[in-house]
Amino acid sequence: MKTAIIIGAGPAGLTAAHELVRKGAGEWKVVVLEESDQIGGISRTAVHNGSRIDIGGHRFFSKSQEVNDLWAELMPVQGEPAKDDRLLGRTCNVQPGGPDPESDDVVMLRRRRVSRIYYLRHFFDYPISMKPATFLAMGLIRTFKAGMNYIWSCFFKREEKSLEDFYINRFGKVLYSMFFEDYTEKLWGIHPSKISPEWGAQRVKGLSLWKAVLNVLGIGKKETSLIDEFIYPKKGPGQLWELLADRLRAHGVEIRMKSRAAGFRTENGRVVAVRLESGEEIACDALFSSMPVKDLVAGFAEAPDEVRRIAAALPYRDFVTVGLKVGRLAVKNRTDYPTVNDIVPDTWIYVQERDVRMGRIQIFNNWSPYMVDDVTKHVWIGLEYFCSEGDRLWTMSDGDFIAMATEELRHIGVLGADEPVLDSVRIRVKKAYPAYFGTYAEFGKVRAWLDSFPNLYCIGRNGQHRYNNMDHSMLCGLEAARSLLGGTDKSALWNVNTEGEYHESK
Repeated sequence: MKTAIIIGAGPAGLTAAHELVRKGAGEWKVVVLEESDQIGGISRTAVHNGSRIDIGGHRFFSKSQEVNDLWAELMPVQGEPAKDDRLLGRTCNVQPGGPDPESDDVVMLRRRRVSRIYYLRHFFDYPISMKPATFLAMGLIRTFKAGMNYIWSCFFKREEKSLEDFYINRFGKVLYSMFFEDYTEKLWGIHPSKISPEWGAQRVKGLSLWKAVLNVLGIGKKETSLIDEFIYPKKGPGQLWELLADRLRAHGVEIRMKSRAAGFRTENGRVVAVRLESGEEIACDALFSSMPVKDLVAGFAEAPDEVRRIAAALPYRDFVTVGLKVGRLAVKNRTDYPTVNDIVPDTWIYVQERDVRMGRIQIFNNWSPYMVDDVTKHVWIGLEYFCSEGDRLWTMSDGDFIAMATEELRHIGVLGADEPVLDSVRIRVKKAYPAYFGTYAEFGKVRAWLDSFPNLYCIGRNGQHRYNNMDHSMLCGLEAARSLLGGTDKSALWNVNTEGEYHESK
């Protein structure tokens, strides 16, 4: 029996393992190496004193039927109302015959998508909408300037050399400055004028102010970022990946935790073994890697100097989240969406305020009422920051960081000055966001060299140095497994999340 080693127990790695077990049973022994002690990669769920944190936020929505089918196979959609639906007497879209989330843990919930921008101490729809509330919050002068500037951008298009050009062409310079410029710089630590437009093409493909207008009028296609509803595991995204890992183990897959791949041995142009940090070497006939490209290349002694230089300098952004448990928030729910204790209905809030370093706020009550120890008494939120390993934010003590984040939340008026913090925790995540600047412009040389090994498959967000969504990472795993089993080339797995149509219509 041949051995396939998969580096990383996140969505890409576990989906590849699932496909190899499903279609290559009896032919392939599958070994998964996970550096950490947790399943799910950045799609894991952290647990703290009875409450749960979704690292980064993961809506389960995909235009791939295969991905949706796998999710449904693992966790069926709710057949009865969830806790908050019952408390509110709220009607919800349930699946006849589906499990009851009040008594069954293996269940997907249907959740309403509400994400807004917080700017000028007001809420704005995200993506930008052309509603009266938007104009009232912006003010007459800003609205007039934004409208005239948008008309100008329609007739005088910029050559798209940067992410700044990409946004201005679609929204005009005024709206770009208000709603994109500062947040993007917070995320990447570099101005949008120095970032490749490729990131915008992936993340907001198909969106523009004109399409926002058409969406309000009910005309045209529904954009990916404009979905109204998504599904979500009762106890957060990590629950699904932990369930899949258990099923893989039951089918003979070996999942080795705290096992970091440190080097690779090759013979005759193929990868033949993985060396662990412990010194142990495991022979393999195929290797799937979702580890960061810079670390992967560093593990090959024979990597050319040019490839090594590019890979070593590939940029990443790291991530810190602070979980805070409070009794209530200072911001009021002025929407038409009822919530328990009338908290704001958002899952994500994008913080565009320029006087704080905070990038986003998650309200876990709205992701799932079962993410909170007591949804009737507490609001459990995540305050998200983007930084670089080794910088001041990264190296601050937990106590200092939590104090800073709490003060920023009070400063922008989301948390009352006298509202006590009942519990808190800080979590750091390395290499959460592969970045599109620096030596990324030369990434093609690295990819070509890695692809020269016929039995090496690069998958997932960090494995391809591409800002993939969770479902894209899953599709990478599927395509890589099929390439191995069918003996086909690797183009399909590198093409995931590059076709324009993917983001635009189902």
